[in-house]
Amino acid sequence: LADFAGAQPPKAPDVEATLAHLDDLYRSKSSVARIEVVVTGARSTRSMRLKAWSRGEDEALIVVEAPAREEGTATLRVGPNLWNYLPRIARTIRVPPSMMSQSWMGTDFTNDDLVKESSILKDYSHRIIGDTQIDKRNCYVIEMIPRPEAAVVWSKLLVAIDKNDFLELNTRFYDEDGQLVNIMNAYDIRVMDGRLIPTRFDMIPLDKKNQRTEMKYRMVKFNLPMEESFFTTGRMKNLNN
Repeated sequence: LADFAGAQPPKAPDVEATLAHLDDLYRSKSSVARIEVVVTGARSTRSMRLKAWSRGEDEALIVVEAPAREEGTATLRVGPNLWNYLPRIARTIRVPPSMMSQSWMGTDFTNDDLVKESSILKDYSHRIIGDTQIDKRNCYVIEMIPRPEAAVVWSKLLVAIDKNDFLELNTRFYDEDGQLVNIMNAYDIRVMDGRLIPTRFDMIPLDKKNQRTEMKYRMVKFNLPMEESFFTTGRMKNLNN
């Protein structure tokens, strides 16, 4: 990946339309996906299989299908509210908003990354600061700064977006001290249910040597009908039954 610093600003696209497209890319009116997550650390590797549902911008539900020791563990978001269901103790736990930035189940992705509460269009101001090339794809580099009222953890994002297909191929996450802490790369671009999307993501924490989390979309379907009562705490307890 080319260094973002000092790149010349390209001809500006409609940035708001591009970010609205990215916000909607994996959600649409509704979606159902099967996802594999592999966490690689310095001494061990663990994997999970997930099933995820979403409806619009405000509802998301994720359940762990494997391994057996975590089967049935679920996360639900409805608007700003987040819950986890722990089947081993049969308890539903409310997660405070301050925990949206915390690791989701020991991965390098946050709760917010998984349930997508924040919006890159609504929660950040944005400007094109240059261009770069990733895997032979020409990209815009967009700097995103949180709006004052946004409840997000990052002080800045630098996002590389493909100029032709408007896909997010690289994101750099900066903490409140302006330090680069995480890098996310996107790969394996293919059509799933009529949409061209990256189907594999690597999240790399720079403060943890030899660690990364890989997330692969195995299947995704869009715009499926869902019951009004689907996104409830009661449903969390019965997803694997």
